[in-house]
Amino acid sequence: MRLWFTPILLLSIGLMYSFWNGYTPLLLCVVYLFASVVSYFLYAKDKRAATKGTWRVPEKNLHISSLLAGWPGSIIAQHTLRHKTQKTSFKVVFVIMLFLNLCLLIWFHTSSSARLFHSAHNRILPWVKEHCDISFCQVVIPALLELHRSH
Repeated sequence: MRLWFTPILLLSIGLMYSFWNGYTPLLLCVVYLFASVVSYFLYAKDKRAATKGTWRVPEKNLHISSLLAGWPGSIIAQHTLRHKTQKTSFKVVFVIMLFLNLCLLIWFHTSSSARLFHSAHNRILPWVKEHCDISFCQVVIPALLELHRSH
């Protein structure tokens, strides 16, 4: 396994542990996955623009996507696309964004934020179920929540 993959593996293990022990809702895992996909595509778009010499994605947008839970996708994009791996100033800011995101994730595990986070989750999930007509929302999420409640 490559060393760059280690933070993503640790995040995955941490999120699974956190969910199964009731600290964070499943929605957090979905947010990280969605944000990572968006972040990967931003990097791919910027890489394509860099090779063609066209308009680039601003670095601040890449950093914001990393801060907003997209850093796993950013890491994967940086290494698979070989993009944004040489510029030291970019890497320093990226690490700061990753650290800030992890601090926020740790804050989610405090008792006061856990109540707030679960409350928001309980308001958002019914809206997602109502507006998303896909089997994932209708079958998988309720099954996982039921399993989580019985655990």
